[in-house]
Amino acid sequence: MNISLDEEKLRQIVRGVIRQMDGTSPSSAASPQKAAVAPATARPTSEKGIFSDVKSAVAAAYDGYKQLCKGGFEARKAVVDIVKSMTVANAREWGTFEYNETKIGKLEHKIGKLEIVKLVPGVEWIKPDAYSGDHGIMLEEYTPYGVIGAITPVTHSIPTIAGNIINMVAAGNAVVFNPHPGGVKSAVMAISAYNAEIEKRLGIRNLICCMGNPTLESFDGICKSDLVSVMCITGGPAVVRAAMLSGKKSICAGPGNPPVIVDDTVDLGKAAADIIAGGCFDNNLLCIGEKEIFVLESVADAFMRALDSHGAVKIGGSALDRLTDAVFSKKDGHYVLKRDLVGKDPGVLAQAAGVSIPDSAPMLYALTDAGHPFVVEEQMMPMIPVVAVKNFDEAVDAAMKAEHNYKHSAIIHSLDVSRMTQMARALNTTLFVKNGPSTCGLGLGGEGYLSYSIATATGEGISNPKTFTRRRRCVMVDNLNIF
Repeated sequence: MNISLDEEKLRQIVRGVIRQMDGTSPSSAASPQKAAVAPATARPTSEKGIFSDVKSAVAAAYDGYKQLCKGGFEARKAVVDIVKSMTVANAREWGTFEYNETKIGKLEHKIGKLEIVKLVPGVEWIKPDAYSGDHGIMLEEYTPYGVIGAITPVTHSIPTIAGNIINMVAAGNAVVFNPHPGGVKSAVMAISAYNAEIEKRLGIRNLICCMGNPTLESFDGICKSDLVSVMCITGGPAVVRAAMLSGKKSICAGPGNPPVIVDDTVDLGKAAADIIAGGCFDNNLLCIGEKEIFVLESVADAFMRALDSHGAVKIGGSALDRLTDAVFSKKDGHYVLKRDLVGKDPGVLAQAAGVSIPDSAPMLYALTDAGHPFVVEEQMMPMIPVVAVKNFDEAVDAAMKAEHNYKHSAIIHSLDVSRMTQMARALNTTLFVKNGPSTCGLGLGGEGYLSYSIATATGEGISNPKTFTRRRRCVMVDNLNIF
């Protein structure tokens, strides 16, 4: 394939990504919160590790990587401890800052996502595998790539950055971030604070670098830099395609539209409570969050009553039409998500629908058909459509269509193991949660570990330190066995 053609195609896609990023930047009007929100803290006067040009940022990160190598595992562990302790200690201040900058999600959940960063795995995951036998000894180690280029979203700016740093540095790497423009102030604040403490305690400079003015050119430059070995992407289809065209190994967390199936074997009250807990966390900004529900029609009415009993508010008729028009536009015969209401509170959505709801309402829901735009398009807001289906086979087929083969996440509420297996095989998603909120899939109320980057598009799954390593084999040949 012609190289110049590839580069021009890459540029076209990246231009689209930046336009999309600009479009996804939240509107300036903040959604109302129940508690008063403190003014955003000013950006730090000394911004360590923040750069205006890619060449300087990547060169500095490469030097930081070499310093980390000299420090060994003890230095990696120290950096991980610094990032975890600082994130938890500053959770309220930083969460408030991020909420005020992005104007999306829920303040208490912004803070909560930072408080749980301590659960992200670190250097304890980097252990070699060893084998010995009649022909000698074999050792396989997990070694670093060097410098990783990372693209982070506006939906979880500091949590994704902190989680990525923990995973990547535990694996022995340095990182250059190109954050979403809508969350760049939050990124700069946290990264400069991390770097200051790392330099103070370890003498390592610029281990974590960040573009202070992320643009088309900076994204393109990071992708093309010879010193960047791997790209880690958290974003939509366009940014994933751009990373793939870079020619580098890319670890990509792509889009999702997680379906939920509710059958006739479960406690409907618990299912409703779990769906609200997962789907309304941070106003449904989580990529794993419940986005549409398929319920067997034999229990649909009872299930909706259960939603009502947990505070959810049903809308329909002209109210649903008004909200649909406010959330979606049509282009070339397809629905396109507008961004003004992404991550907003239920009360803001209700206002757009022309109805009033209690301040305590956690979400809106509506009974729709399977082709409704709220079903087929990923919408990151606390309004979840409910589709009644005749039987379980129809539910699985509808869930497959809504998920669009993203292979991201799916949830089921059923006590029938064969149905669980049927859905798991049909959708083949990276994350599959049974009988709990979607957040259980990240070790929050369920087993497992936490991470904020889920590599669905490229198949690595929920990231951990090993995700950002190369496997290297060393073999010593001889009969070294003493037995």
